[in-house]
Amino acid sequence: MPRIHFHQQLIALKDKLLAMAALSQQALSLALEAYLTGDLGLCEHVTEIEAAINAAERDVDEMAYDLLAKEQPMAIDLRFILAVIKINGDLERIGDQATNIAQRAQALVGVPHIELPIDIPDMGEKVGVMIRTALQSLLEADARLAEEVLTMDDQVDEMNRLVQADLVDLMQRRPEVSAQALNAIIVSRNLERSADHATNIAEDVIFWVRGSDVRHQHSLAQAE
Repeated sequence: MPRIHFHQQLIALKDKLLAMAALSQQALSLALEAYLTGDLGLCEHVTEIEAAINAAERDVDEMAYDLLAKEQPMAIDLRFILAVIKINGDLERIGDQATNIAQRAQALVGVPHIELPIDIPDMGEKVGVMIRTALQSLLEADARLAEEVLTMDDQVDEMNRLVQADLVDLMQRRPEVSAQALNAIIVSRNLERSADHATNIAEDVIFWVRGSDVRHQHSLAQAE
């Protein structure tokens, strides 16, 4: 019976984490829509969701630390709880990136809209796919699916580099659009960081399922 209760607690912990993940995804999606459409009402929703994410982060940490202290788990159960704690932090930081993007939307109030030579919606879609795939790998305990996220990260990094280069060039040629370009640079960076957090989540899933740490391997591959 005690072991059955322990696994029920693990399931409850996972469910709580996935509920928090849904909030983080929603916050990022709404923030990006606010930036692209100028709908400031969405920014208020992002702020409300961010508060809920912060509360959920505290709850998940408390549940995880309580299980560590009381149950003293071993092997894969221990790896799962440690992974949850780390994933919890990454989900909270995705919420932070969403808040930053919403702030960029607010900063553009009264600034004339111009078409920039970049594709923020496409970048946002790719980041969304990364986050969804990472969370699906968590839901299904699928390390192979998590590995797909690691390869996607390189694409988002390249998109961010191109955005930075293209917009710096644009500002040099057209200083009058610097406000719009600078905000887009920041949004691109926020999306790139969100992709990094999705990558972290995928790496933690691999650690949980296989017991292997792939963080430095991925870093080395990027350097090469």
